[in-house]
Amino acid sequence: MTYPIGTPGQKWGPQENQQWFELQTVKRSYQEQVVSKIQALADQVTIDHYGTLDYPNQSYSLYAMRSNNFDESKPSVLITGGVHGYETSGVQGAIRFVESQLAQFQSAFNFVVLPCISPWGYETINRWNPNAIDPNRSFYPDSPAGESSLAMSYVESLGINFVMHIDLHETTDTDNTQFRPALSARDAIEQKSWDIPDGFYLVGDSENPSPAFQKAVVDEVLKVTHIAPSDSDNQLIGVPLEQLGVIHYTAKKSGLCMGMTNATYVTTTEVYPDSPKVDDENCILAQVAAVTGGLNHILSA
Repeated sequence: MTYPIGTPGQKWGPQENQQWFELQTVKRSYQEQVVSKIQALADQVTIDHYGTLDYPNQSYSLYAMRSNNFDESKPSVLITGGVHGYETSGVQGAIRFVESQLAQFQSAFNFVVLPCISPWGYETINRWNPNAIDPNRSFYPDSPAGESSLAMSYVESLGINFVMHIDLHETTDTDNTQFRPALSARDAIEQKSWDIPDGFYLVGDSENPSPAFQKAVVDEVLKVTHIAPSDSDNQLIGVPLEQLGVIHYTAKKSGLCMGMTNATYVTTTEVYPDSPKVDDENCILAQVAAVTGGLNHILSA
């Protein structure tokens, strides 16, 4: 199938990027669905405005939530969501954790939560930013993605050595039907296709695999929802399975959000919201369970 933008075999330039941008439309409200929930937590956490993204026709204020009364004697945890704005439960799961679980863990941990790193992507239900750049391949110095560079600058400014960083994501059917065809056209590279896994899985860092930690997260999520089975090649999304529900990527080399710190325990969650076995609430609860599973593992280590 020929993608409607660009010339087959040629990478996109500024004109094609602009054509793609002009096709995108706002489908939901970042202010109503995200910012209002963050502001409602002002009596429970410290809210930081860590930057602004200025895009055509719209500016977006970026917010982080931090534990009150940071204690340097306690380990610190970083939770990120909405790096890909269309992955809804990552955003809402980060907020729900603060709403429902942070209080019971704050005696043991400090928390920094960036619930929606890509608000334009959230509103337009997109993986890319308006410049057709994937923020989750852009966490490196001199990043071309404002979403990534502002998040990195904020986290670095805190001067914290994190014990855990969990990045909340989804894998959706549109990865195959929309994103991968667009990626193939943008980069003029044929993209391999694979079946979208039906269920939850994790992407660990191949250079810092932490298998017991990954297992603890999966075990906790299993109490809430199902774990994705591997395919006939013992793979998930074309990557060999390491253990039940866990594959590995190179975090820093790939420019992934989970690679932006040197945290001891690192993982990226992947919820499958298009499964007939789940609904929106179940997906949010799976994200929360992933965070608490990781925290409980650290407490028991």
